[in-house]
Amino acid sequence: MRKIWLLIAFIAIVSCKNDTKTGSTVISGKIINNRGSEITLKMPNNKEFSETIKIALDGSFSDTLFVETGNYTFQYGRHRAEIFVEAGNNFAINFNARDFNNTLIFSGEGSEISTYLFEKQKQVKEMLGEDNSIYILDEAAFVSKLKEIKSTLEELISSSKGISNDFKEKEKRNLNYTYLVRLNNYQMFHSHYANDANFKTSDGFLKGLEEIAYDNEEDFIYSADYRTLTTSYYRKKAAEVARKEKIDNDIAFIKVVGALQKNTMKNELIYERIKYAFANSEDLEGLYNQFMASSTNETHKKEITESYKQFKLVVKGQPSPKFKDYENFAGGKTSMDDLKGNYVFINVWSTWSTPNPREMNFLKEIETTYKGKNIKFVSISVDKAEDHEKWKKMVSENKFIEIQLFADKGLESSFAKEYLIKTTPRYILVDPNGIIVNANAPRPSSKRLTRLFSELNI
Repeated sequence: MRKIWLLIAFIAIVSCKNDTKTGSTVISGKIINNRGSEITLKMPNNKEFSETIKIALDGSFSDTLFVETGNYTFQYGRHRAEIFVEAGNNFAINFNARDFNNTLIFSGEGSEISTYLFEKQKQVKEMLGEDNSIYILDEAAFVSKLKEIKSTLEELISSSKGISNDFKEKEKRNLNYTYLVRLNNYQMFHSHYANDANFKTSDGFLKGLEEIAYDNEEDFIYSADYRTLTTSYYRKKAAEVARKEKIDNDIAFIKVVGALQKNTMKNELIYERIKYAFANSEDLEGLYNQFMASSTNETHKKEITESYKQFKLVVKGQPSPKFKDYENFAGGKTSMDDLKGNYVFINVWSTWSTPNPREMNFLKEIETTYKGKNIKFVSISVDKAEDHEKWKKMVSENKFIEIQLFADKGLESSFAKEYLIKTTPRYILVDPNGIIVNANAPRPSSKRLTRLFSELNI
């Protein structure tokens, strides 16, 4: 049985989805030639949801989930399939682990949709290929291939038995969104795979993007590709507002999306934006206030308020969190207090998030340019202990200069936790008295960084 937190999590997730059914669903089945210990379920539109179902020694499994109706990703080892789970149904999945693609069978209430989705997955894989070679095709051939795929899948959903007309119409719209997402990606992908940096699509190539409505809440909940298109659309609108009103892009995004009348779309779009925007915002208070004025989801507002309180502790003018006795690549230990009396530019990085060569080269240039001035450059690796040798090798091979440190507990180090560092890279600037100048300093390649140094008379 599922843990209580799963129920709590779903109540939070669906609190604003009045048209989405929730209820207990039994998922069971039998795996022939089983080699695994668990099955994982994920939701394409909810990165935070992940649940496991234990597999017995004889390959059987059964569990009761309290879930919302919708699409899930069923994963067994390296095998994946998109499935549709409807609240209240009993759903069975059976397959032979040695021949997953040819033996996977769904049965039980509502299994017809999952059968369609798996067949769709196989056909797309066959027609599209796995190496992105489709993006090498010229524009006309590319569009022709996409239309062929779309037409084939439309025939598949139309001919599928046991599926409601309402779902079929919704899926046909989804197929069109997938088609448009691939069109939208074509210029960038073709430029890369065809090695043609100057490639541009013809006029009217993306006309279809102008013909869809960007406030369809039903499709937003159902289709990951519609979400992609919607997010892209509002990013562009926000960029226009940001330029016109001379405000931060993240604030502009929340302002634009906050005007939507569809609460589910509005709340989820601005929530996803602010979760990641906080870490890089130069106007924390403005961002927070815009979100609070726009969101109608009390659960989101409570969570973001707690994050805001934490981030306020590391804004400009606050004492900087300190690192103590971090291993120095050059030998010995180094602490923040050892650098007092100088400005300190900190580059937080990791080997698991491969450093951007361009930024690292710019950092080397800046370190050389400002050598001997009242600023120290420190690179802190937040790798795990088992990656210690990997860190040393990368520093040595890339000839990283200035002060190279290894954090004591990776992202769990107090320094990383107090700065709320979740991912890398992250740049921080601290003044000679240990006071934060910018907890989200400009990247090394940005002209804003050298302007900032000039303003500080470094």
